[in-house]
Amino acid sequence: MEIRAAGEADWPPMWRIVQPILRAGETYALDPLISEADARAYWTAADKESFVVQEQGLIVGTYYIRPNQGGGGAHVCNCGYITAAEAAGRGIGREMCLHSLEHARRQGFRAMQFNFVVSTNRRAVRLWETLGFVIVGRLPLAFLHPHLGYVDALVMYQRL
Repeated sequence: MEIRAAGEADWPPMWRIVQPILRAGETYALDPLISEADARAYWTAADKESFVVQEQGLIVGTYYIRPNQGGGGAHVCNCGYITAAEAAGRGIGREMCLHSLEHARRQGFRAMQFNFVVSTNRRAVRLWETLGFVIVGRLPLAFLHPHLGYVDALVMYQRL
């Protein structure tokens, strides 16, 4: 498994991974009908560094890291992660998070914050907790899940 900075040529396989997750509308507070151009602009925006996970020549995961806020909050970073459906359960999410934590430390960030973890995304919540994140806030009924209705969103945090 190799994790590296994403390049221009990586977008098509990244889109193959990102698209079904965004279309499902279960874990990201983005329009499930987002266009490919808008998704690319979001995932690879100038304020973000994007990475890919490659296994045996195939991209099986992607994440971004960015300052969570500007100015006085720029020392806290934020990330978003997506693993390819066919690679779920193989530790790729864990490896991306560990990579992002180390990268954040090298970049001088003092903490990492996940602003809006959908509470029904139990695998992610459990993973983040095993990697040292704590729930510091609960946003009651803040996310409209396509199958479950309104559910809570969590704010998760880790000092670096």
